[in-house]
Amino acid sequence: MGAPNEKAINSRQLSTLMAESPPPPPHHPPPRSPRLRSPEPAGQPRKPVDTEEMAKRPLRDPPPTPSWFTPKRLLIIFCVINMLNYVDRGVIASNGVNGSQRTCTKDGKCTSGRGIQGDFGLNNFQDGILSSAFMVGLLVASPIFASLAKSINPFRLIGVGLSVWTLAAAGCGSSFSFWFIAICRMLVGVGEASFISLAAPFIDDNAPVTQKTVWLAMFYMCIPTGVALGYVYGGFVGDHFGWRYAFWGEAVLMFPFAVLGFVMKPLQLKGFAPVESKESVASIETAAIVGEDASSISPSKLLGNKGTGSEAYHEPSKRSGCLSRVWNEVGRFSKDMKALLVDQVFVVNVLGYIAYNFVIGAYSYWGPKAGYNIYHMSSADMMFGGLTIICGILGTLSGGFILDRMNATIPNAFKLLCGATFLGAVFCFTAFCLRSLYGFIALFALGELLVFATQAPVNYVCLHCVTPSLRPLSMAISTVAIHIFGDVPSSPLVGVFQDHVNNWRKTALVLTSIFFLAAGIWFIGIFLKSVDRFKEDSVTQAPTTEKANLKPLLDGNRNAVAGSVNEV
Repeated sequence: MGAPNEKAINSRQLSTLMAESPPPPPHHPPPRSPRLRSPEPAGQPRKPVDTEEMAKRPLRDPPPTPSWFTPKRLLIIFCVINMLNYVDRGVIASNGVNGSQRTCTKDGKCTSGRGIQGDFGLNNFQDGILSSAFMVGLLVASPIFASLAKSINPFRLIGVGLSVWTLAAAGCGSSFSFWFIAICRMLVGVGEASFISLAAPFIDDNAPVTQKTVWLAMFYMCIPTGVALGYVYGGFVGDHFGWRYAFWGEAVLMFPFAVLGFVMKPLQLKGFAPVESKESVASIETAAIVGEDASSISPSKLLGNKGTGSEAYHEPSKRSGCLSRVWNEVGRFSKDMKALLVDQVFVVNVLGYIAYNFVIGAYSYWGPKAGYNIYHMSSADMMFGGLTIICGILGTLSGGFILDRMNATIPNAFKLLCGATFLGAVFCFTAFCLRSLYGFIALFALGELLVFATQAPVNYVCLHCVTPSLRPLSMAISTVAIHIFGDVPSSPLVGVFQDHVNNWRKTALVLTSIFFLAAGIWFIGIFLKSVDRFKEDSVTQAPTTEKANLKPLLDGNRNAVAGSVNEV
């Protein structure tokens, strides 16, 4: 009953608006774009524009053009950057760079300190602050960069982060006081945060379907390799040229990659709309409304009333001020965080990862000392360092290869996580029970090989249990959680336990048993209802007409949406 009246009202309002609008100037009719409408034969009536047909018509891409920036080259570049990040972590801990304090004997003979500790006269507490400052920058900035990826091109964010990293590393080499180098270390953590949150999703987008976890394994293999190279590089440069040159050398090596993030055409991440999407969508909607029948335009569309679904035809008001933009980002971040925390697969995966990283962090700090006290190793540092490098590389690559051969799915990833961690715990636990040094080395090496096989599967679950637009935040929150609740508190807690029991073998066995807890948590994940959401069409800030046009970054150039409309 109300439809005819509404139509009459529409017609009257339209007539009034047309009467009030000034007539076009004589002899100057508005130009008609030959690309918007095809030429019509004389004497034939013009067909009205069918807006529904326009919406259904697919947006066509031009043939992809060859690009030097292939997926394999992308993987190599990201692996080198990741390795440089962890070389820096090894450098700051190396004896050649970290140095030692000034010491004096009872008879008054003093030896000057060397490295950072010696030059700035740092005690062990202040030296530890440098590591904490880096971690603060990393943990605070990771979720921020992940959230900004929804409004700023992710590849450009990596360029910004690497630029901050390069300047901060150079600043470490130019430091003149303790607080200056502490601030620079914090900024190094900020720079690294952009990369660790966004690099893995880029690799996941462009890896071959049957080799996704192998590619992730190659990326995470650079962690133990980078730390080991950092020890060697920092020790050599620090002893021969001075600790400052080690940081300057890092900055020089990272500089080309920082520039690459700005000079290259921005690469697009799956699940995120390109920057030009707003303008192109506006062009589509403007062309569609031109051909819409006048009688179908309701007063709400003409006036732009809210709540009627007509906001697409009404240019939204522009919110001014930094406060509104910050508030919008906070609201978006809160919504995304809620989506992550209610995802049972994500929560179980991260909880298992926290327990796993608790042991790994304590191993890396207390392992050499425990080995020296239990087995009286003469070179415990070299022994544990060498085992970690070899087992880290082989184990990480093996985990990715095995998951791909098993058919990479979330349940299979949980099976591998649970099985490898449980068997690794058995070998490591048995190793610390033995009294033979050679038996310990053999079993502990097998145990480390197995526990390192979890690196690719655990990150595969983080990337595939959420929609594509949430992957950067998923990686960022996972990183924050495993550090805050994992390796950061594990070292002091293990130290307190050792002070209480005063038995390194018992301490090592209690610590290793936490691997069984991690395996049990991941075992629960096998039975959870899980869906691989990698292919879900969840594009941030892109309406339906734009989503069909989004592809992984290296599949070829996208066609401008406005150009597709002009061809209609």
